[in-house]
Amino acid sequence: MLENLKTALLLGIMSAILVVVCGAIGSIFSLGSFGIFIGFIFAIIMNFVSYFYSDKIALSSYNARIVSEQEAPNLHRIIGELSNQAGIKKPRVAIIESNTPNAFATGRNQSHAAVAVTTALLQILNEDELRGVLSHELGHIKNRDILISSVAATLAGMIVAIADWGRYAVFFATDDDAGSILGSLLIAILGPIAATLIQLSISRSREYKADATGAQICGNPHALAEALRKLEFANINMPMTDAKSTDAHMFIINPLTNIGGTLQKLFSTHPSTADRIKRLEGMAVSQQY
Repeated sequence: MLENLKTALLLGIMSAILVVVCGAIGSIFSLGSFGIFIGFIFAIIMNFVSYFYSDKIALSSYNARIVSEQEAPNLHRIIGELSNQAGIKKPRVAIIESNTPNAFATGRNQSHAAVAVTTALLQILNEDELRGVLSHELGHIKNRDILISSVAATLAGMIVAIADWGRYAVFFATDDDAGSILGSLLIAILGPIAATLIQLSISRSREYKADATGAQICGNPHALAEALRKLEFANINMPMTDAKSTDAHMFIINPLTNIGGTLQKLFSTHPSTADRIKRLEGMAVSQQY
């Protein structure tokens, strides 16, 4: 409930930032509203496409291959059992040829969902740990995190698109407009940064939520915690070379090299693994798993 309230609050703040940026930029352009409108529509179209084709885009980006029950019977069996426990439709199953252990879920709803795992993940985790990871990914599907991420991305995209138009205001400035122009440019610069930070915060919040949901689905928070330990160690020492920063939020563990530090945490798509493990272990104690 706490993570859901936090997400709703952050989305509300992003909406407020969008209104402020639109107001500031609109006050400068006497003929610029049409350009802002174009940028606004462009952001909607881009995110509309990414939302409805998110599963195809994500799977093709990492050459994930959809596998049948005959090709991966054990993986299908586990995902089928966990899907029943979660009360959701069984998603498609995909495998990525990679030496880095990781996994992600994609799809705008249960009918278009897929869970993808790397070959390395299947090699280094025991069945309990694998069930924990898969439960986490099913948690994303159950919690409709793809939809939430798409809404956040749409709002952030709108803010960035409109702010980009605002930066052209300086070319239309007069001496009388100087103060107003400076204020609008400041908003045009800070607005997208604030929107990006909030979008990343939403991503981190949904990871906590998926951990909790996943632990409930598999009934073994300790197994998920141990899997996260293994995956973080492997991803730090062998990061996924073809991973993209724009896709990092999809994976259960950030596939890019962690550099640590406060600034890195602020701009990270994931909460610290230590914090996630601490929450899972606390969940195991409080609920007596």
